[in-house]
Amino acid sequence: MKRLVISTGAGMSAESGISTFRDAGGLWENYPVMDVCSADGYARNPALVHRFYNERRAQLTSCSPNVGHLALVELEKRFEVNIITQNVDDLHERAGSSNILHLHGELMKVRAVDDESKVFTLKPEACETTPDTIIEGHHVRPHIVFFQEAVPNFEPATQIVSEADIFVIIGTSLVVYPAAALLHYVRPGVPVYYIDPNPAQVPEGVTVIRATASEGIRQLAEMI
Repeated sequence: MKRLVISTGAGMSAESGISTFRDAGGLWENYPVMDVCSADGYARNPALVHRFYNERRAQLTSCSPNVGHLALVELEKRFEVNIITQNVDDLHERAGSSNILHLHGELMKVRAVDDESKVFTLKPEACETTPDTIIEGHHVRPHIVFFQEAVPNFEPATQIVSEADIFVIIGTSLVVYPAAALLHYVRPGVPVYYIDPNPAQVPEGVTVIRATASEGIRQLAEMI
């Protein structure tokens, strides 16, 4: 069974009603990105950061996987599918995908401030946290990779990409690093597909499918 590796970005979840990470003005849901998504911002005002991610979790719990998420699950009948996602939502998991690697953390999880190896999953009905929240004896912070922090799952992601028989990029601008660099780890000769309604410029040899995630995955399934 061929190994199909899929890299997903914000466009994957847009059809579920999840807002994109940031717009041209550097805002996310009217918050300055660096205030709520950076290590400095968290050190400066942890209460604001907790409140911001509480709002994101509340938004997420009202959303459902879209047709595109479900179509990726269907591809597991024909391929060994690995998903590497920049998204912090849990829609791939809720759709039923089996192998998911989160590059930028997970919204529905928090981790201990004093021991990053201790990660806790929040329940949808009890997913608000503050700087005073204690879980199993630990103060916690969002399990999110902030700007100014390393991306611990990048190296495992490059290994997965290097073993792909087919590589697919869905719904990303290809400007957020290091995720955008994954394309460089594809072995020569491996077919690469890029699904996006407004695709970025890509290297020669990449097959561009100019479509939303759901429609693009439908077309992809017919092509591979």
